[in-house]
Amino acid sequence: MNTNSDYLDTRSAATFVSMGESTLEKLRLTGGGPSYCKVGRRVLYEVADLRAWLAASKRRSTSDRALEAA
Repeated sequence: MNTNSDYLDTRSAATFVSMGESTLEKLRLTGGGPSYCKVGRRVLYEVADLRAWLAASKRRSTSDRALEAA
């Protein structure tokens, strides 16, 4: 259960970015995913970090790398 709408648990964060929980879990191990906070045993994602991670992943074509921030 989320007590602060600025932070999401893994399940809610996965829904927010339209991917599976296991994908976010794997990205935590391998890198390349959104920033997260570890509070005790809980993993929390800040909504602003999820939005920034999605924005950094924008592409115009399949041959593009990440678009430069404007």
